[in-house]
Amino acid sequence: MTETKKQLPHLVFGGELTAIDSSEFKDLTKLDIVGIYPNYASATAAWKAKAQQTVDNAMMRYFVVHLHRLLDPETGKVQGG
Repeated sequence: MTETKKQLPHLVFGGELTAIDSSEFKDLTKLDIVGIYPNYASATAAWKAKAQQTVDNAMMRYFVVHLHRLLDPETGKVQGG
């Protein structure tokens, strides 16, 4: 019997910030959507690769969003909504 693992999707995205100490983006239309990954480990690897590519631009930031904490795939309900 095979065990079905719970899906834990993660989104990796980033862009240029308005200030180094902020998480406000300079232009939302220019966000870089890296992708959606099946688990935290693969999302972190993608995040790290993009962060290293943009290391010369201090205003660029990439983030990992835990989509599974926002949406319950089993019920289709948005958490907290």
